[in-house]
Amino acid sequence: MVPSRRDLLLAGAALAAAPWIGRAKAGTPDGPRHGLSTFGDLKYPADFTSFDWVNPAAPKGGRLVTVPSSWTTNQNPQTFNSFHDLILKGDAAVGLGLTHASLMVRAPDEPDAVYGFVAKTAEWRDRDTLTFELRPEARFADGSRLTAEDVAFSLTILKEKGHPQISETLREVASVVAEGEGRVVVRFSGKQGRGLAALVALQPILSKAWWATRDFEQSSLEPTLGAGPYRIGAFEAGRFVEYERIADWWGRDLAVSRGQWNFDRIRFEMYRERTTAFEAFKAGQYLMREEFTSLTWANQYDFPAVADGRVKRFELEDRSPSGAQGWFLNTRRPALKDPRVREALGLAFDFEWSNKNLFFGSYRRTPSFFVNSDLEATGKPAPEELALLEPWRGKIPDEVFGEAWVPPVSNGSGQDRALLKRASDLLAAAGWKRDGGRLVDASGKPFELEFLESDASLGRVVGPYVKNLEALGIRAQERIVDPSQFEKRLADFDFDVVSRRWSMSPTPDETVRQFWHSSSAARSGSHNLAGIADPCIDALIEAMLAAETREALTHAAHALDRVLRAGRWWVPHWYKPSHWIAAWDVFGRPETKPRYDRAIESSWWIDETKARALGKGL
Repeated sequence: MVPSRRDLLLAGAALAAAPWIGRAKAGTPDGPRHGLSTFGDLKYPADFTSFDWVNPAAPKGGRLVTVPSSWTTNQNPQTFNSFHDLILKGDAAVGLGLTHASLMVRAPDEPDAVYGFVAKTAEWRDRDTLTFELRPEARFADGSRLTAEDVAFSLTILKEKGHPQISETLREVASVVAEGEGRVVVRFSGKQGRGLAALVALQPILSKAWWATRDFEQSSLEPTLGAGPYRIGAFEAGRFVEYERIADWWGRDLAVSRGQWNFDRIRFEMYRERTTAFEAFKAGQYLMREEFTSLTWANQYDFPAVADGRVKRFELEDRSPSGAQGWFLNTRRPALKDPRVREALGLAFDFEWSNKNLFFGSYRRTPSFFVNSDLEATGKPAPEELALLEPWRGKIPDEVFGEAWVPPVSNGSGQDRALLKRASDLLAAAGWKRDGGRLVDASGKPFELEFLESDASLGRVVGPYVKNLEALGIRAQERIVDPSQFEKRLADFDFDVVSRRWSMSPTPDETVRQFWHSSSAARSGSHNLAGIADPCIDALIEAMLAAETREALTHAAHALDRVLRAGRWWVPHWYKPSHWIAAWDVFGRPETKPRYDRAIESSWWIDETKARALGKGL
């Protein structure tokens, strides 16, 4: 199985632990292992033949034509001008993870396990030295052998020159050395958290020979050379990209690959505007979409192909942490530095009205940075949480030591006067004054906010919110920019307010530093959109990463969640624990899905009988 770039780099990435912890917990012997798990338990034995959530006999063939639903690094879901998604520069195509191979792969039905892929086994020589034995059959798409030199080159250049989301993750990798063609030795600094081993094992492996004649730091539309099950096929920059399955792919019979990568071609269509994309789906121009707009899901799937059964709608359960979706407030802007101001902005958003009138009651309010998981803090701190929080008493808000903060519940009127009065009082306490109908600071500068977006889909939500902000004297507006400019401004932190959703891992790892640690606050391209730089948060992150039991990790996550929520770094949005999927009825799929992944591209297949009946997907 080939990890998606989302698996590799987002907080949904798989984890592995320092196995001196895992072995002690699980009682497993020293020596080479076929997989790694944070706290020692692996679901699948060394002789497993396939994952439980696949159909090992799934037929190969046909085409999946779809639109992007997840992306990371410099990938852009609306356009592209590059096939290099491992650097900050350029707008890379979605789906490039299909062309990559890695040392190990995530098991998406486990919270924190990875299993051998290019690496047959992994073994710890000592506390800070991990050795991978490679499969001799591993090959790049041009037939050249994948060796330890390629792995060493890849991890080294990704740490030195990779996208900040990658290089920051690998900062505690001290060295990577090839011992012959088939063995790689990774040495860590000694400061690493237990998740770094798996993040190293999940990085894409590049061809050292191929990159020797190319500038790694430059974006390009030259198809890159990978070792995954697909290669880049037909494409038109900014419009579509197609990935072709490699029929004689070296990894096709591995246990971690069996029953997967069944489509001969996977094609991603790019649209700049959601209405256009939806109309194209109705016309059958692509075959599957995940729906993210409640209005569309509730009212617009009434076209003939749905009525006569050619298009099916269903929900896939999502049991992974839903992430902290919301409007992130850029505290690098002077007007947003004061937490009282940020709290006032949150009070002006009427979720209850929006959910009833705009979302058809489809959503729940997001209260936590770990919502939909057992890492979410609730009630008052447990003694174990207090032990982590007490050293910071007086330096963090007192509310952290009481009931976990949750967003206020409005009266659903759309303009709750009581909440707006609280907001006005907070703004006044922060030094903002009324000057006629405007809110100004001590120098007379008006309070202005810009909501940065790359499409207009949130406009119906932003509009009522802006009216409430205007009632407070804040001049606010939504600004729509083209996708390339949006990604550039995001990377440079050139915004006031931006909406984003980051998926969280069931077992947090080093990648959380990219979201909340002070080391990422000024790093271009990081996920730390709010500019969080707080020593307490840094300390709690390190405590969470150093936890030696899941219980200790959970307590540290609860403490961290409480402090993050008290900072009012974002105006929380909404979530639902499911995926809305619409698809033309040409697909077969396994009876079950993995707990933490949709697994559509990897485990579905074309049902030839259905496809011939509809004339699609072949």
